[in-house]
Amino acid sequence: MELLHSGKVRDVYADGDDILLVASDRISIYDVVLPTAIPDKGKILTQLSLWWFDRLADVVPNHIISATDVPAEWAGRAVRCERLEMVMVECIARGYLAGSGLKAYEKDGAVSGVALPDGLIEGSRLPEPVFTPTTKVAPGEGHDESITYADVETSVGADVAAELRRITLEVYRRGSEIAADRGIIIADTKIELGFAGGSLKLGDELLTPDSSRFWAADEWQPGGAQRYLDKQFLRDWSSSLTDWDRTAPGPEIPDAVVEATRNRYVEVYERLTGDRWR
Repeated sequence: MELLHSGKVRDVYADGDDILLVASDRISIYDVVLPTAIPDKGKILTQLSLWWFDRLADVVPNHIISATDVPAEWAGRAVRCERLEMVMVECIARGYLAGSGLKAYEKDGAVSGVALPDGLIEGSRLPEPVFTPTTKVAPGEGHDESITYADVETSVGADVAAELRRITLEVYRRGSEIAADRGIIIADTKIELGFAGGSLKLGDELLTPDSSRFWAADEWQPGGAQRYLDKQFLRDWSSSLTDWDRTAPGPEIPDAVVEATRNRYVEVYERLTGDRWR
């Protein structure tokens, strides 16, 4: 097998016509990979993505070929998948105001060109989910930047742009309904789409603590930070550091923070799937 790419979290190998996507225990914040791993993270991301891919297969097809036809040393954390011609747009759906969406709203009253009502605060539920795309920048080449729907149309054409928006919002809607039944709010999520055989398919991961903001529904209270069940917990920890400027190399993560981060990944997996993490 040939190593094609080593990303912040996943390593991509070519195996004939297929791709092997191997999730590591690495964790990144602000586009910086931290030197401390989170035990079981790669397996949790992979298994949770597979769970979601199965439940949303009628919304949009995905790139998965097999979760078992992989080398034994990567069992549980790797998938065999189709090669996709990735669309160079990060497709983001937001149902609640948080993170960069909150910052954009506080500055402009809009996110990615989508005007929002006055008076919203951190954690507010939006009147309806919105499509807020960004650029897709290769690792080490800067940060993704917010763009408008018109920018997406210019980049990929009106028909593809409409499909990107439709799929993103439907994935968010369906995912949110499933999560709500399990006591979890999906505040926002990012998906990646690419072409195979002329059709758009989901790639990478789906509705994981790395790609989504998960909140405990029974503790949701607009007006401040929520109890995060995702890697926002780690971002909040890093904000307390006075000697890190969010550039590489990142800081070592203390054992207690590693454990608390892992516990959140395990909790969201167990609450969503109903299965105990082994």
